[in-house]
Amino acid sequence: MTDVFDPAKRSAVMARVKSRDTKPEKRVRRILTDLGARYRLHRKDLPGSPDVAMAGRRLAIFVHGCFWHGHDCPRGARVPKANRDYWLAKLGRNKARDARNASDLAAAGWRVETVWECQMKDEPALRARLAAVLDETGLEAVDS
Repeated sequence: MTDVFDPAKRSAVMARVKSRDTKPEKRVRRILTDLGARYRLHRKDLPGSPDVAMAGRRLAIFVHGCFWHGHDCPRGARVPKANRDYWLAKLGRNKARDARNASDLAAAGWRVETVWECQMKDEPALRARLAAVLDETGLEAVDS
C-alpha cells in the first residue's frame, strides 16, 4: 500500500510530531499540579529524560504515546502497512530503549511510572492513580 501523501507532505506531517509538551503530557502535569506536586520537566541528567521528575520523591514519570512506544492497546498494536519492516524495527528499538531507561532509573533508586496515551480517556481514574503514586512515596501532597 502506498502512502496517501506525497513525500514532501509526509515529511511536513512527521516534522510536526512533537516529543515534548504534548497534550497528554500537559494533562498529566495539570493533574499533578492540582494534586499539589512539585516537579521538574525533562531532566537531561536522568536516563531517558523523564517527562516529569520529582527529585524529593525519587519519582520519574514518562508519558508515552501508545503507537510510538508499542503499547498493547489497539492503537499501540497497529503497525503501518507501508514500510512494515522499518516500523517493526523502530518500535522494537523504542521499547528496548524505554526498558533500558526504566532499569537504569531503578538502579539509581528512582521509581518509574509510565502513563499511556490511552489512559487519558478516563481522567478520574488517572487522577486517582497519580494520587496513589504520590502517596506511595511517603511524602504527602501539599494541602490546599
